[in-house]
Amino acid sequence: MTTHHPDSKTLSRRLLLQATALASASGFATTALAQDDGFGNEIELGGRTSGWVGQSPEQIADEDNPTLELVPGESYTLTWENLDGAGHNFAIEGADGEENFVETEIVSGVGETQEVEFTAEEGMAEYYCQPHPTSMRGEIELAGEGGNGDEEMEAEDESQTIIGEGPTIGLETIADGLTAPLNLQVADEAQDRQFVVDQAGEIWILDDDGLADEPFLDVTDRMVELEGDFDERGLLGLAFHPDFEENGRFFVRYSAPPTDEVPDGWDHTFVLAEFETADDENSQADPDSERRILEIPEPQFNHNSGAITFGPDGCLYVATGDGGGANDVGEGHVEDWYDGNEGGNGQDTSENLLGGILRIDINSEGEDGQPYAIPEDNPLVDMEGELDEYWAWGLRNPWGISFTDDGELLVADVGQALFETVNHVEAGGNYGWNVWEGTHCFSTESPDDPPEDCPAETPSDVRGGEPLRGPVIEYPHQANMGRYGDGTAQNGDAENGDDGGNGNETDADADTENGNGNGNGEDTNATEDAEETSDDTGDIEQIGVSITGGYMYEGGSVSELEGTYVFGDWSRDGEGPGRLFLARPPEGWPNGETDGDDGADETTDENGTDTDTDTENGGDDLHAPEEDTGNNTEENAENDSGPDFEPIDPEGNGESTGESDGAAADQNTYSPPNEVDLWPIEELGVESEDDVGSDGSMNHLVYGFGRDANGEMYVLSSDTPTLDGEGYVSRIVTADESDTAEDDGTEDEDADTETESETDTDLNETETDTDTETGTDAAENESTANESTDA
Repeated sequence: MTTHHPDSKTLSRRLLLQATALASASGFATTALAQDDGFGNEIELGGRTSGWVGQSPEQIADEDNPTLELVPGESYTLTWENLDGAGHNFAIEGADGEENFVETEIVSGVGETQEVEFTAEEGMAEYYCQPHPTSMRGEIELAGEGGNGDEEMEAEDESQTIIGEGPTIGLETIADGLTAPLNLQVADEAQDRQFVVDQAGEIWILDDDGLADEPFLDVTDRMVELEGDFDERGLLGLAFHPDFEENGRFFVRYSAPPTDEVPDGWDHTFVLAEFETADDENSQADPDSERRILEIPEPQFNHNSGAITFGPDGCLYVATGDGGGANDVGEGHVEDWYDGNEGGNGQDTSENLLGGILRIDINSEGEDGQPYAIPEDNPLVDMEGELDEYWAWGLRNPWGISFTDDGELLVADVGQALFETVNHVEAGGNYGWNVWEGTHCFSTESPDDPPEDCPAETPSDVRGGEPLRGPVIEYPHQANMGRYGDGTAQNGDAENGDDGGNGNETDADADTENGNGNGNGEDTNATEDAEETSDDTGDIEQIGVSITGGYMYEGGSVSELEGTYVFGDWSRDGEGPGRLFLARPPEGWPNGETDGDDGADETTDENGTDTDTDTENGGDDLHAPEEDTGNNTEENAENDSGPDFEPIDPEGNGESTGESDGAAADQNTYSPPNEVDLWPIEELGVESEDDVGSDGSMNHLVYGFGRDANGEMYVLSSDTPTLDGEGYVSRIVTADESDTAEDDGTEDEDADTETESETDTDLNETETDTDTETGTDAAENESTANESTDA
């Protein structure tokens, strides 16, 4: 829902046209012929905050924000009914967004109607509601003007794609009977097995025989009591020591009751703990071996993040959320350098360890017996007043972090109100929250109505000054939401400068920032948020509500996924099933190398991607490079100094002091977040012989992803957005492979699939449309529906 501000500037005509183009490209926009198809000059609409609803003529019935095709000089009678009781009016503006041809009084009250008579004129471009100018907006096309008389619109319509149609994969369920599986990990060992993390508090071993009879580790009695309806706390992360086979050490992240160090009224304790196995075969964990490595007070129940992973440098990387609540404000959120927003932890690196990626050495002890050491090359080391554990910051609720085989770190970050993102995280990187939400400015006062201007870097007295980096992937919650900005093309073709047409569709209104959070470790607030979103958006087509981070596919059995980042969204609307996506990095990523023959446009953006690639919006010829990208994992593994990067100048002059090569050398050239190139996104079709997926899409909510020792990927899902559902682990296979396995009962050795496990997944009772009243309860923790995305 968009809040109306009487003094707010009119949205850019270019951006809003582009939003409509994106919706059209995705099949969400329709055209209503108000004159030429023989149904007269009368139009009827319903008006509600989430959008106009077509009622008559038949061609636009039940369509959201339908395009009206008018004939210049013809007179029309448009009647609209107030469907939700909020204050609405009807206005028609020109292409420049500065002139209203029609402007009526505001009408409120459910069932109230308003009749508008007007004559179509050249220059009319869009109709909208002034109190809700973003969500209630549709395009006007004038016959005889080449669609809209706007050549720019035609060009954009051809080039813009929100989420393209991707390949179809098969899902082969290999385990069920879980609650809310969030992650699947493997250890570097000779045994062929996977470890599944269930948010409820257990880690299970999965091998060719299925799930073990008893959990590998159960920390249920050490956690806070979880709410069955919806909760973002629990057992959230697992990482095995690189020498696990020899030393039996592994690390977990869970939510414990408040310790004596937690302020009164705060919610729980973030715990990072080390365990060891109980036997030489590492078949069972020793629950009495726990050693707490790190404890962080958590003010709220949500935004807990939870993912942990070892990098190629042997250090442990720990993702932390911003402390919860909404907008990075409220109890437990400190003040930061940006006066334009109240709060918060995302931009602070001195008061607490919330809202970033930490990097620690668990093979050594620190000062005063601290159970870990700080790597000397962490970016804030020796910077007075800063916390040395930080590797990167400016994050809201990282939900899924993973290293590529080339040592690049990709971090999915659940959005607040409008956009979901994935960041290419590097040392000392500031990823913008809560100054930015993805590539858009963010306001704590109006989270669903971003301001036009905001800083693109920190002041020189804040860590020496640093740019705010944009994501590599972004999509909106709703297909019809445009990008806010100054209306100019920011990458030469408006694909980035405007509304989510960056090749990633960002859903502009899904509040369920983390739909996954429900138990997928993503923001469980997602559910609560999603709930609010669902209520507010009505029939508007939703893309998603809460990103679920994945992995760069580096297996060999599903060729269509090779070189792509596979990820998902917890739920399309916060209640029903999630979605699976892939994103294609530009050729040569991360070094910004291209195969262009003129070499003139090889500049790279802040994330190392080629700022001039024109395939960002759905190009299908992009793939990850096979050659060394400059961050060779073997070299990094042998070098204790870790990945190359440009450290921040501790003297505070904002200049890089280190030396680097490859992508790191390009980090001295940055663009504001809204000028970065984004990777094109495609939705994966799904074929499954059980209830995890059907009819080409998911039937379950997507809680997490996993990757085995061969690089093959798994989807972790549940049939509900609560902790009362049934959870599953499904292997990604080729589309025809699952069919063959089910048809003839044979085992496909190439994919190493156990078809017999499929027969155990008889979940015909899956409720893909389950009522998220539980999620709604969670959402009630947020102050407004728009804040629901706060999860």
